[in-house]
Amino acid sequence: MRNKIYSHETAKIEYTVTILFTDGRTMSSQVLISCQGLCKSYGTTSLFSDISFGIFSDEHLGLIGPNGSGKTTLLKILAELESPSDGKVSRKRNLQLVYLAQEDLLDPNLTIKETLFQTMPAAIENWASDRNIRTTVEQMGFSDLEQKVETLSGGWRKRLAIAEALIRKPDLLFMDEPTNHLDLEGILWLEDRLKRADFAFVLVSHDRVFLENTSNRILELNKAYPKGYIKVEGNYSAFLEQREAMKNAQSQLEQSLSSKVRREREWLQRGPKARTTKAKSRIDQAGALEKELSEVSGRNRANQIAQIDFEASGRRTKKLIGVRSVALKLGEKHVFENLNLTLTHGTCLGVLGRNGSGKSSLIKLLSGEIKPDAGTIKQADWLKIVTFGQKREQLDQNQRLKEALTEKGGDQVMYRGRPIHIAAWAKRFLFSKEQLALPVAQLSGGEQARVLIANLMLKPADILLLDEPTNDLDIPTLEVLEDSLLNFPGALVLITHDRFLLDRLSDQLLHLEGNGTGKTAFYADYYQWIQAQEQAFSEKTTKKKQSSSTKDGSEPETKKLSYEERKELSRITDKIEKAQNKVAQLKREYEAPDITSDPERLLGLSRKISDAEEAVDQLYQRWETLDLRS
Repeated sequence: MRNKIYSHETAKIEYTVTILFTDGRTMSSQVLISCQGLCKSYGTTSLFSDISFGIFSDEHLGLIGPNGSGKTTLLKILAELESPSDGKVSRKRNLQLVYLAQEDLLDPNLTIKETLFQTMPAAIENWASDRNIRTTVEQMGFSDLEQKVETLSGGWRKRLAIAEALIRKPDLLFMDEPTNHLDLEGILWLEDRLKRADFAFVLVSHDRVFLENTSNRILELNKAYPKGYIKVEGNYSAFLEQREAMKNAQSQLEQSLSSKVRREREWLQRGPKARTTKAKSRIDQAGALEKELSEVSGRNRANQIAQIDFEASGRRTKKLIGVRSVALKLGEKHVFENLNLTLTHGTCLGVLGRNGSGKSSLIKLLSGEIKPDAGTIKQADWLKIVTFGQKREQLDQNQRLKEALTEKGGDQVMYRGRPIHIAAWAKRFLFSKEQLALPVAQLSGGEQARVLIANLMLKPADILLLDEPTNDLDIPTLEVLEDSLLNFPGALVLITHDRFLLDRLSDQLLHLEGNGTGKTAFYADYYQWIQAQEQAFSEKTTKKKQSSSTKDGSEPETKKLSYEERKELSRITDKIEKAQNKVAQLKREYEAPDITSDPERLLGLSRKISDAEEAVDQLYQRWETLDLRS
C-alpha cells in the first residue's frame, strides 16, 4: 500500500514524491503519469472501469491480463493515442514518452541507419561519439547498417524498432509485447538492457521469465478481481503469491456467502410469521446477500481458463523418427551439417537458435514437407504428425469462427470418439456463442492461437511439431497449455522463446548455430545452454582484449592488485551484504505503523535510506573495479 501523495490537480503534473514507498522506491521518484478513474467501453462492452494509479520515474511496470482485457487499449490511453470513455490522465510537463507498438511501423524503403536516426538527423554524422547510440547499435548485432528494412526478418525488424526507441532517450517507454518475433538471444539482449535502464518503462508481456527479471511492479487487468484489476509491488513471483492469496480469499468468501444465502432462502421459504419491520429488514438483507453472492461467483467464473487436452494416437511403437547424418542447404547457406537425433514417445526436444538459423526448416524436414540434401529421415509406419505453424497459415481469415472450429462447418465436432456441440466446444476455448458468427480476421492474435489449438486437439497424433505455439497466448492459457503438453504421451518438438515453457517441458535442447555454418549442439537444459553462451562470450571478450594489445605484441600493462587491495576484494562481498541488510532494516523501520504520524522522523529515515543505498552502489562499483584487475 502506498503512502498518500499530496499534489495539486493540473493538466500537466510536475511534482516529486518525497516519501519512501513500501517497495523501497528511491526518495526522489518523480510522478510521470497519474490516472484517475479511467474507464473504456466500446458500445455496451466495458473493457475496464475506475482504474487509478501512477507511473514513477523508476517504474518497471509489467502490465498483464487475459486476452481481451484491454491491456493495449490502456497503454494507448496513457500514451495519448486513444481517449478514455471516462476518467483523467495527467502527465509530467515535457515528458519524453516513446510508444513501441506490437507491430512495427518501420518504413521498408529506409536503411537501418536511416531508420535509427530519422528522428535525430543531426546525430547521423557523429553517432560514433555518442556512447548511448554507439552501444545500442553495437548490441543490436546488425552487420550492415546500409541494409534496407524490407529485407529484414520479423525478429530483426523488432530489434530495430526497439533500438530506435532506445536511441530516442525516453523518460518513459511503453512496450506492447516487445518479445514477440524476437529469438531467445534477442530477448536476453533486451532483458539485459531493461535491467540497466535509466528510464521508466511499462511493458505488456506474457513472458513470465521476462517479467520476473525486468519488472518491479505488476498490474493485472482481470474481471476476476473486485476492482477489475490488481496492483502488486515486486516482480512476477511476488504477484503470483498475492494473486493466489486473493483467489483463495475470494473462494472462501463465495463459500461463506453461499451458506448464508442458503440459510436465508430456507427462512424465506418458511415465510415470516408477520410482516414486521424486523422481518422486512431480513428480507432486504437476504436480497443483498443474493446480489453479493452473484457478483463474487461471477468474478470467480471470470477465472475460467481454456480447457486444452491433446489426443495421442495410441501407437505402441517406441521409435517414431530417426534422423541420421542429415544436411540441408538453402542456396549457399548451410542450415544443418551431420544432424543426428531420435524422437520417441514421452520425450520433448526443445529447439533454440537465432531468427533465420533454420528452426522452422527443421519442422518442415521432420514433417516431410521438404527433403534433406544428405542423410536420411526414417519415420515409423503410419506415423501421425500434427504441426502448429507460427504464422497462423492454417487459418482462413475469411471463415467464420464456427467454420474454423469444425472441419465441415457443422454443429458438432468429434472429440475422442464422441460428438460435442460446437457451442460447448467453443466454450472450452473461452469463446461465446455470439462470437461464432465472427470472421477469423476479427479475432485477436491470442484468440486465433486458441482456434489452432482447438483444431490440433481434434487430430490424434504421435508427434506434435510446435513452432512458437505461445505467441499471443495470455498467461492463464499458457499455464494450461504447459500442463496439457506435459501429459501428452507422444513426442514433442518445441520451438519457443518462452524460457519457462522450454525448461519445464524439454528433455533435451538442440541449438542451431545459424550464420550459414550448419553447426548444431545438444544441451541437457536451458541453463546449460546459458552457461555455454556465457563461456563463449567470455572467450570472445578475451580474444578482443588480446587483439587490442600494443603493436609489438606485448599486452597492455595492467596494474596488479596490491596486498591491501587483495584483502579488500576478499572482504567486499561481506561488506555489501551488511550494507544491504542496513538498507533493509531502515526500510522496515520506515514501514512501521507508528511512524506515519511523525513527519520529522520520516524525513530523517528517508535521508538515512538514501545514504545507505548510495553506500551499496559505491561498494558494487569498487568490487567491479577490483575484480577487473584481479
